[in-house]
Amino acid sequence: MKEKLIIISDLWGREKSKWLINYTQILETKFDIMFYGSCEIGGIDKSDYIQNSLHRQFVNGGIDMAVEKLIELEKNSVNILAFSVGGVIAWKFGLKSDNIKSLICVSSARLRKVTKRPKGKIELYFGENDEYKPKMEWLESMNLKFNILPDKGHQVYSEPEFAKEISKIILKMTLKSYVKMH
Repeated sequence: MKEKLIIISDLWGREKSKWLINYTQILETKFDIMFYGSCEIGGIDKSDYIQNSLHRQFVNGGIDMAVEKLIELEKNSVNILAFSVGGVIAWKFGLKSDNIKSLICVSSARLRKVTKRPKGKIELYFGENDEYKPKMEWLESMNLKFNILPDKGHQVYSEPEFAKEISKIILKMTLKSYVKMH
């Protein structure tokens, strides 16, 4: 039986996540993947499908609604790969449920506003040119592994080469913890 991996989208949700295939093609060989569109679990109204509208809805209750929905759906400890706002949802899910085995967040700049970290193995990735990435002091104070990617922006996760590299890291990371358990 494959171990479960949850993937949580960025603020665009399922509709603009064609780039995810670059991850799933590699990861589905070793994982049973469960995908959550952040708009769906956050109860986001997409009738005004522009970034400002979606962002405003997430900040004004959508993130919290998504966290509650995940707590309802995911009762066991899980591995999570999350992008942008999906990372904040996953992080807060971990704080409330204590159900994170491993969490990789990519471009989850909104994490700069949190003050506590969930338990579990956590790794963060940010593009050097992402103007909203957390400051170095925050990253160091959270006591976790982080990577600042030179010459990359917020959308680094949509690049096929980056997807390939992160997928390999996830396979190694979870394989190590699996070997330790058995």
